[in-house]
Amino acid sequence: MNRRAEKAPTNARELAVQVLVQVESKQAYSNLELKQALNRAKLERRDVNLATELVYGTLSRLNTLDWMSQQFLSRPLHKLEDWVRNLLRISFYQLSYLDRIPERAAVNEAVKIAKLWGHQGIAGMVNGVLRSRLRQPDKIIIPSDLPYAKYIALLHSHPEWMVEEWIRQYGTSETVQMCEENNRAPGITLRTNRLRTNREALIETIQKQVEGAYLQPSSLTAEGINVSGIGNVAELPAYREGNCTVQDESSMLVAYAVSPESGMLVLDACAAPGGKTTHMAERMENKGKIIALDVHPHKLELIRENAQRLGISIISGHQADAREADRKLAGQTFDRILVDAPCTGLGVIRRKPDIKWHKWQADAGAIRAIQYEILCSAARLLKPEGKLVYSTCTVQPTENQEVIRRFLAEHADWEADGDLIHDMPEVIRDKYPTLSEGYMQILPHHFHTDGFFISRLKRKPSR
Repeated sequence: MNRRAEKAPTNARELAVQVLVQVESKQAYSNLELKQALNRAKLERRDVNLATELVYGTLSRLNTLDWMSQQFLSRPLHKLEDWVRNLLRISFYQLSYLDRIPERAAVNEAVKIAKLWGHQGIAGMVNGVLRSRLRQPDKIIIPSDLPYAKYIALLHSHPEWMVEEWIRQYGTSETVQMCEENNRAPGITLRTNRLRTNREALIETIQKQVEGAYLQPSSLTAEGINVSGIGNVAELPAYREGNCTVQDESSMLVAYAVSPESGMLVLDACAAPGGKTTHMAERMENKGKIIALDVHPHKLELIRENAQRLGISIISGHQADAREADRKLAGQTFDRILVDAPCTGLGVIRRKPDIKWHKWQADAGAIRAIQYEILCSAARLLKPEGKLVYSTCTVQPTENQEVIRRFLAEHADWEADGDLIHDMPEVIRDKYPTLSEGYMQILPHHFHTDGFFISRLKRKPSR
């Protein structure tokens, strides 16, 4: 990025380009980079919303936007300066996906930035490319005679390897629906803190606090409320007072699977940032004890802060690598264990669109090895009559079913817990018959939630 492009942005489009350059060149996390940039820039609310839309929308549609841009360029897109490449991306995103922005405005603003950050030649190129795009809209129609996986990948903006893999695993129809869902903006779901209130009372309270708020009880969980029109959740009085927290509906189902009871001793092996940990504590009526492990001290502090806000006192945080849980906690055994394992995160693409473009294929083997080590270590700490839940927020069978199959094949005294089906809400029981085999795979489009894998294991009864 040139010096001018590194200066403080004065509007949404400049800020979006700067964030996208950092995400691309430094593999920065889009949500963190955008938050920091917005905090520094102090833009008006309208510009904040536009910058957010441009960053996440562009990342969501990245390969499609690049393909479109290339149709009007005489040289490869990757040979352009990084800020020019990303300026074209946000411009094509506005022209192709944002009806509310006048085409003329999108082009003129891009040319202004090109003049300000570059030179007349770059500005002329940007102007020519974008005006050609307006004159020749047929050139951005994706050819239907492409190989099918490539066609879906471009039409719905996913890596081709990912589409090919999902078609093999789930079939064409499920893959297309999952890709479509991944490109939709995620909603916000609040989890009622049952220690302090109930869902009906919480809905009534928020409606009084925020004029125009839309609140709909979740169809998946008894605690969940789907919300919109409430502004910044962190500023919501009901949130500050600890009556609720933010958690996706499919993520809430993990605590249902763990099914902890008051007075139990529970291990959360990979606990941060603590959403599932605090949910289990609430279901335990804040009676008993939860040992929460995480390798990062600052993430343990997040758990402590969340627990304090929610009025929870039974969580004890410990810094530890979950692969060494059996050694760190030697001599202790637990009634319930949750292994919410680190994973590729391909179930939360709606929330983190840049995840799609990371080279997960190269990392998959290392991730699986870590997942398996954690599972084996945690399993040694389970009481004979206890239950162990393994979950991830990915849709990759190699990180889910295959990890469980390997564990059961190498641990003859363990089995899948088919009673898991009885601890799930009725709508989930009806959707996933595999629960009777001890697991389920939620895909994002099934309920417009994050993709999640949940399985439960137990020791075989002694003879």
